Amino acid sequence: MSDGPRVVAILRGITPSEAPGVGEALYAAGFRDIEVPLNSPEPYTSIGSLRSGLPPDCRVGAGTVLRAVDVRACHGSGAQLIVSPNTDPRVIGATLDLGMESVPGASTPTEAFTAIEAGANSVKVFPGEVVRPAGLRAWRAVIPRHVGLIAVGGVSIDTIHEWLAAGAAGVGVGSTLYRPGRPAAEVGAAAARIIATVAASQEEQA
Repeated sequence: MSDGPRVVAILRGITPSEAPGVGEALYAAGFRDIEVPLNSPEPYTSIGSLRSGLPPDCRVGAGTVLRAVDVRACHGSGAQLIVSPNTDPRVIGATLDLGMESVPGASTPTEAFTAIEAGANSVKVFPGEVVRPAGLRAWRAVIPRHVGLIAVGGVSIDTIHEWLAAGAAGVGVGSTLYRPGRPAAEVGAAAARIIATVAASQEEQA
């Protein structure tokens, strides 16, 4: 879905052989942001495969990026989006220098403002189970509106509405959507349910 909240598919543990089929299933269901965490098997190969096999309007990114040197490797594999579980200005700077989108993680407003000061495009609110929608609502009252807050960690079909109602610009969905070895058809079916849930939440808030 190109308009409205961002919905990021987090494919932790995906292998290069699975990536093409899973990527196609996600795109067909409406996902336009796909993340391959670097603690997956051969992540750079999977990132390259997804980037070359999916249409240009689908952003392919790397997750769990902890070092600036990893940012350069991600860029070389075709990543357009760099996601981290923490806020490291060195990683943010390296990401921006290479023209990619920076989405560092933050679990407190202080970390979020540090990320924004370093130039982050959006902030990953992580872990979501700790911050919770009520916490994000408080963040949203003080963080500039142009900075998207993307909730990650414990996000499920049952909680998506709460996050979006609290002011999240998007959500990242991991194990609810994909687990290593899950067939692409099942991933696609789960993805369609998630996209439908997001769309219904938008309609309720309109």
